[in-house]
Order: sequence, then C-alpha cells, then structure tokens
Amino acid sequence: MTNADKLKNLLEIEVIPDLEVAIDELFAAIDKSKTATKEQKEDLEDLREMRTECFAIVEELGRDELENEEIDELLSEFMDMKTEE
Repeated sequence: MTNADKLKNLLEIEVIPDLEVAIDELFAAIDKSKTATKEQKEDLEDLREMRTECFAIVEELGRDELENEEIDELLSEFMDMKTEE
C-alpha cells in the first residue's frame, strides 16, 4: 500500500468521520444552550474548514495531483494529530 493510499484511507476512515462527530457534538451543545459562544463559533468554523480541506486532499489524491513529498508530509501530520488524541 502506498503512502497515498494510506493517507486516503486515514482521511476517509478516521479523520473525516471524527471531524463530523465533533461538528455534530458542537451543534448539539449549541442547540442545548440555544446560543453559541464566540469560542464555539470559531471552533465550528475551524472544524468545517478542516473537513473541507480533508475532502479536497482526497479529491487531489484521486486525481493524482499531489507530489510524493507532500503526501508524506500530510500523512505524517495527520498521523501525529491522531496520536495526540
């Protein structure tokens, strides 16, 4: 399995679903309190941006538009991020 395949799997199987769960949980917290704090709004925006970027990376991988070095760096970053959880 290439690093491109590993990155794609990591994004599709773990990272994107985790982001969607976090977004849903944040929406639930906002709905429960009926208002969103400034911090919640910023967190929601950050999570949405990250999810959008992940989808874009998956699309770029599908079109073979990323260099091997970039794939290796992204894979390393996402692996580090998952390890920190």
